[in-house]
Amino acid sequence: METLKIKGMSCQHCVGAVKKALEAFPQLAEVNVDLQAGEATFVNKGADRQQLRAAISKIGFEPGE
Repeated sequence: METLKIKGMSCQHCVGAVKKALEAFPQLAEVNVDLQAGEATFVNKGADRQQLRAAISKIGFEPGE
């Protein structure tokens, strides 16, 4: 499992938006977003992390490393 920190989420709607953005990548599996931890976890089967961060930024959140 890989983890990606995400700043700016404040509700379940935010969680859903991040989950949807990440699930759009066919190389990701088992996507889970944790509001309290401020992070997403997933199985990465070849997606570029820079592209994942760009997708999260595009919907208004601040991705970490």
